[in-house]
Amino acid sequence: MRIPAHSVCTAIRDDIVAGVHERGSRLTEELLARRYGVSRVPVREALRTLEAEGFVVTRRHAGACVAEPTEQEAADLLEMRLLLEPLGASRAARRRTEAHLKVLRGLVRLGQERARQGNGDDLRALGGWFHETLAQASGSQALTSTLTQLRHKIAWMYAVEGPFDPVECWAEHGAIVDAVARGDGERARAATALHAERASAAHRLRLIPGTDRPERVRNSQRPVNTPSLRN
Repeated sequence: MRIPAHSVCTAIRDDIVAGVHERGSRLTEELLARRYGVSRVPVREALRTLEAEGFVVTRRHAGACVAEPTEQEAADLLEMRLLLEPLGASRAARRRTEAHLKVLRGLVRLGQERARQGNGDDLRALGGWFHETLAQASGSQALTSTLTQLRHKIAWMYAVEGPFDPVECWAEHGAIVDAVARGDGERARAATALHAERASAAHRLRLIPGTDRPERVRNSQRPVNTPSLRN
């Protein structure tokens, strides 16, 4: 069965974010095809998509390489998220469906439960699903796609640390959903802006101390030859 290019793209992107493919390293079609168990055609298509997204660059005499974003480029991403996530929540208050609300409320209940239990691994995944669903509820495919790319890139460039309390975080998620459910766009925007600002304060650039070079992340050997991987 031919694995579609978008699944190969997801697999390569996930590995870039995880540090399996280090920043600045070459991405040869032959080695990638072997790693993911596919032909070179979907790999080539995936690399084009990842270049358009900013994860890959093409260099003369080297070919495709993992991008090496600057500190300013990374800072721009957080600023963009501070602007776009509140916009998405405001639109979700006007455009959300009952199905969106059901999922968001379920995620908040589960997130609050996990936060009280201190289960950090579950919370990261639940947080991603929450923000993905909130973006989808905006009813704008362009905005949803942009926010998804921002989350991928921020996870790639930043480590999350610091005093952001998981219980408080999920209380803020609950306040956002309450505003969305009431159709209160301004309150949804304000609650999301506050949440995004506090979350951004817990992000730290993945840089080698004393330099402007990204740190190297331990190589992972997890199998990736699957038809699809969740973002």
